[in-house]
Amino acid sequence: MKIVVSLLIFVSSFGSCTRKDDHTGKTPLVEVDGNFLYKEDLHMAIPAGLSKDDSLLFAKHYIRNWAEDVLLYSKAKSNIPKNNEIDELVENYRKTLIMHTYQQELINQKLVDEFSEQEMIDYYEKNRNLFILEHSLIKGLFVKVPLTAPQVNRVRKWYKLETSEAIDHLEKYSLQNAVSYDYFYDKWVPTSDLLDRMPLKVLDPESYLRFNRQVELKDTAYYYFLNVSDYRKSGEQEPYELAKFEVKDMLVNKKQVDFMKKVKDDLYQQAMSDKKIINY
Repeated sequence: MKIVVSLLIFVSSFGSCTRKDDHTGKTPLVEVDGNFLYKEDLHMAIPAGLSKDDSLLFAKHYIRNWAEDVLLYSKAKSNIPKNNEIDELVENYRKTLIMHTYQQELINQKLVDEFSEQEMIDYYEKNRNLFILEHSLIKGLFVKVPLTAPQVNRVRKWYKLETSEAIDHLEKYSLQNAVSYDYFYDKWVPTSDLLDRMPLKVLDPESYLRFNRQVELKDTAYYYFLNVSDYRKSGEQEPYELAKFEVKDMLVNKKQVDFMKKVKDDLYQQAMSDKKIINY
């Protein structure tokens, strides 16, 4: 089999004197037994930002791989007799691809993927079993300060209070003295994230935090203060704030399924009415 490779074209900035009108406006770069790889296609394949040497190396590998694929396909095709099963698989895939493309076009044109907050909450409540936590979550506040930090007694008072005044005091104090200060009263975080940062030595630390909402610990260097304002254990329903994005995806999918079911039913009923469906 004949392989014609013109790397010189690539090296010289893809300059070409090939007649383009024979190849729908594209410039042949490689020919393998009547199959063509075009300069424009290679341009598209080369990653941006490569140096000249790296681009040349990439082009050599790309051309070699392309040629090998063409040769292997040609060899396989000539050695496998006409296979009706392959033809059927190809045709089925083509049908599936066309139908999928058409369905996506219809969905994009006809459906609006917007839902009210109440619609999402209602779906969340009616399908509680779909939103189950795999690990526990907490909301709260965490402060870590050195043993040598001043006025630690004030921190002991402030971290237990969830008032804006106490939080303001803690924030200002932490800027000067704390090693860590995390405010997460307004968001859920995995319990394990906090446990990894605290020297809590109990048999079941997650259950401990569930029933002990205000925790003070210390080791040889630091004090640790944690106030747990809310807790969800594993196996409970996932909080709506976290589940709402999944809820929307589910509603979108349901809406699409219902829409396509109606489209298919309408097509069937119309075909029956037009006598395009004949039962023998």
